[in-house]
Amino acid sequence: MNLTLLSNWSVFHNKQKLHFFGKLTTIIFVIISLSTTAFAQTVVKGIIYDNDKLPLAGATIQVAGTTVKAQTDAEGKYQIAVPSATSKLIVSFVGFESQTVSVNNQTLVNVTLASLNNLDAVVVVGYASVKKSDLTGAATTVSAKDFNKGPLNAPDQLIQGKVAGVQMINNSGQPGGASTVRIRGNSAITGSGQPLYVVDGVALDGRSARPSTSAGIGIAPDGNPLNFINPADIESMEILKDASATAIYGSRAAYGVVLITTKRGKSGDPKIDISASAGVGTISRRVDVLSGDEYRAALKKYGLTAGDFGTSVNALDEVLRTAYNQNYSVGISGGTNGNTFRASLGYQNQQGIIKGSDFKKYSTGFNGNFKFLESKKLGLDVNMISNQYLENIAPITTDAGFTGSLISQALAWNPTQSFYNPDGSLFIDYGSTTINPLAALAANSDKAKVSTILGSVSPYYKITPWLEYRMLASVNYSTGIRRASTRSTLNLQGIQPSGDFLGGYASYSNTELVTQQFTNTLNFNKEIVSKLNLNAVIGYEYSSFVNKGAVNTATGFGNIAVDYTDAFEATLPANRTLVTNNDPTTELQSYFGRAIFNYDSKYILTATFRADGSTKFGTNNKYGYFPSFAAAWDIKKESFLSDVQWINLLKIRAGYGKTGNQDFPSGSSQQRFVIRGVDGLVGINNANPDLKWQEDKQTNVGIDFGFLGSRLTGSIDYFNKVTTDLLFPQNAFSPAAPNGVITWYNLDGEVQNKGLELSLNGSIIEKDNLSWSLGGNVTFIKNNVSNLTGLIRTGSLSGQGLSGVNLEVIQNGLPLFAMVTRQYNGLDANGFSTYTDDGFTRYYLGNPNPKVILGLTTNLRYKKFSFTANLNGSFGQSIYNNTANSVLAISNLGTRNISSALVNSGIQESLANPIAASSRYIEKGNYVKLANATINYNLGNIGKAIKSLNIFVNGQNLFVITNYTGFDPEVNVNKSINGVPSAGIDYTAYPTARTFNFGVNFSL
Repeated sequence: MNLTLLSNWSVFHNKQKLHFFGKLTTIIFVIISLSTTAFAQTVVKGIIYDNDKLPLAGATIQVAGTTVKAQTDAEGKYQIAVPSATSKLIVSFVGFESQTVSVNNQTLVNVTLASLNNLDAVVVVGYASVKKSDLTGAATTVSAKDFNKGPLNAPDQLIQGKVAGVQMINNSGQPGGASTVRIRGNSAITGSGQPLYVVDGVALDGRSARPSTSAGIGIAPDGNPLNFINPADIESMEILKDASATAIYGSRAAYGVVLITTKRGKSGDPKIDISASAGVGTISRRVDVLSGDEYRAALKKYGLTAGDFGTSVNALDEVLRTAYNQNYSVGISGGTNGNTFRASLGYQNQQGIIKGSDFKKYSTGFNGNFKFLESKKLGLDVNMISNQYLENIAPITTDAGFTGSLISQALAWNPTQSFYNPDGSLFIDYGSTTINPLAALAANSDKAKVSTILGSVSPYYKITPWLEYRMLASVNYSTGIRRASTRSTLNLQGIQPSGDFLGGYASYSNTELVTQQFTNTLNFNKEIVSKLNLNAVIGYEYSSFVNKGAVNTATGFGNIAVDYTDAFEATLPANRTLVTNNDPTTELQSYFGRAIFNYDSKYILTATFRADGSTKFGTNNKYGYFPSFAAAWDIKKESFLSDVQWINLLKIRAGYGKTGNQDFPSGSSQQRFVIRGVDGLVGINNANPDLKWQEDKQTNVGIDFGFLGSRLTGSIDYFNKVTTDLLFPQNAFSPAAPNGVITWYNLDGEVQNKGLELSLNGSIIEKDNLSWSLGGNVTFIKNNVSNLTGLIRTGSLSGQGLSGVNLEVIQNGLPLFAMVTRQYNGLDANGFSTYTDDGFTRYYLGNPNPKVILGLTTNLRYKKFSFTANLNGSFGQSIYNNTANSVLAISNLGTRNISSALVNSGIQESLANPIAASSRYIEKGNYVKLANATINYNLGNIGKAIKSLNIFVNGQNLFVITNYTGFDPEVNVNKSINGVPSAGIDYTAYPTARTFNFGVNFSL
């Protein structure tokens, strides 16, 4: 090949290379340009809010059509890159309605999510979930963000003042003490009258495993059976109030139903939630008694020369203290592909304001939600709650006599008398019935330990998208041990040494409770014809209940240097007793069903039926049948209102149904005996084959509304509940001895509770940096007894001069537990009490049932600060001040303290004026209490590890507005007689504490 050809080839080849590289360069440039365009994304920022204009931490923001996601931080802020200025964002958060928004060339997009609690929220109403828009009954949901805050021991305290028609009373200031919850009034003439609590589908039996024995000085107030649940683990509580909502629980639903749902894990990386708080508590209100100087002045006024010991002391202050509390909880959660878990740990240490009393609780919990198979149709839910709490119980009783328990001893102590001898030892006057309260504290020991485990497994299979089978198996095991003693050093009858009796008392008791539940349900949810949807559940349930225990007592220990409960063998065999019990096992077999028909989202019809077969009922009435029917009309969905923008919700509801009550002892329909030593078999219960469930018939008419973009929402309900076939032990109805053989009957009388409930919530200010909402509820209620033959007495009064005196009656034409006593007309010229008809006639003079129940909540937010306050109150009820009647009477002057009001009145009362029950001690119990207030500051994320850091200051029982002269108008001391409850009697109760707490919560 010649050089010319080579040269031409070279030139041609080089041109081809240049042409190729030129094309390659162009392609690369285009690719880079496209890539640059593709990655020239818009960064969008903003804040996600809830209905109350509070930032939502953990909300998800996703770019529509992509997998690009972001989450909001503790301040509700997010940042996300979108591929186009016209992209759309999908914003979602659990419990809120998802929302799609367009970016529209904006770099700042704030979104307010509507709560599903308004229309489309899924709520649990018994064995299944339904949309709130499908509800026809009276049901209220309280979620975790709305709970009362602070060092609370049990779930019922979370909802105090939150729900119309629900009254919650703390019976005692003792940490861990029992409470009274009444839904739509009181209709229980025996039993507790408390609602049925259902935790994650498992119905509780309402009993506490804490033994009820005492230290020999009287009966101590009960503990709360819900103490085993850690309030920090609760997600929401659903309160079912009318028969349409409760009838599916049949013979246990007469007093309402409270459904407790614990927190669940959410899909995502493992997350740790931590909460810690500490605080101090002091007595919130005092009873006015005389100081040392005032006592001396009173002695002089009455011309008494004895009774002044020359000093000034405050006995109540000596038994009180500044109480400290600590509360910690940790929750670990996470999961992937629909398999989620949550584990929790909790520790609470709450001192009581009475020296030596406290409450410690250790809690663990676990729940897992797992799905199997490629189709994910097979699932398994696992739940476990494990708890142990320890109590040191103050020596305060509900039935102490004239020698009193600690509070009456402190109030009545002569304020001029020292507590100590000159040598520093405790002053104990063995020739007197006056008890040194410090000596009582030193001599008493009362410790309880209760351990509980509640576990359940619930496999399910989704047969079709609209049909699901579920089984639940659960065991609730609880055991309690109580060691109580009073040492022989105390000058108390039956305790102090006398003759050959060495003195001292001790008891050791234990209780064991076992509840098993097996439930099978089939859930159906499908549009069966055009516009007609059917949501239905049918099921079968079997439950069994075991209660057994033992009580050991001994006396005559002497002053040995060991705990009496460790040395029973130090006493004479004749001084020991052992009593065991094993109640007949109660079994409950149930068939139930509910169908909700929804046509065109306008017309809803609900029908419910349950059949309960119980071993508690007589052989002729083994089964009880409980139907209910309800309907609702969503008027807003009608064409004539659909375009009215200012109306967002307008729904009318009406329903009627029957529920029952079997809150009476196991074996009540059977012939029962006990073996008592040489007496052999002794009857304790006569058989009644016709005994059946107590029946409640309830009518409810309500309306739900929402106006002005749902800034104003609420509901109004009228209810009428009539209780018949009242369960009652004949022994208490007649003059028979308390230890005689009883027979349970269904009485012919009726108890009626009717009233009106109103709930109203308003969002007053809605701005990015400022929001204010106000919500409240009020209930007007009337209680009455009719068609009852005879008279049932209850409400025993205690203390000096009141032995065998009762105050309250259940009688035709009167409210339940009407106060019937002498009508006090003041003092005569000689300082003696005068009464209508000289005191021979008893009059109806007080009603312990409130006529009005009130709750009020306000939320105020400014930037990172927020303030929440919760008030509650009740009006129209009477309180009998048994403490003023017997403990602080004028006749005490010279030996014990008295009420300061007795020496400040215009008329000088005679020291010889006898102690007597009368309307003098019936006081108005009206009150409004600021029960809970919290200030939060949201710090947000700190570094890369700490998320959603929030600090808060909380106060409880901050103040109460009332004219009542006792410690607290929120009182319900148990003054029952032979199992018949009482109401509104105040007797030397453990005082209420005012607490201030500082806390922090955050996530990792």
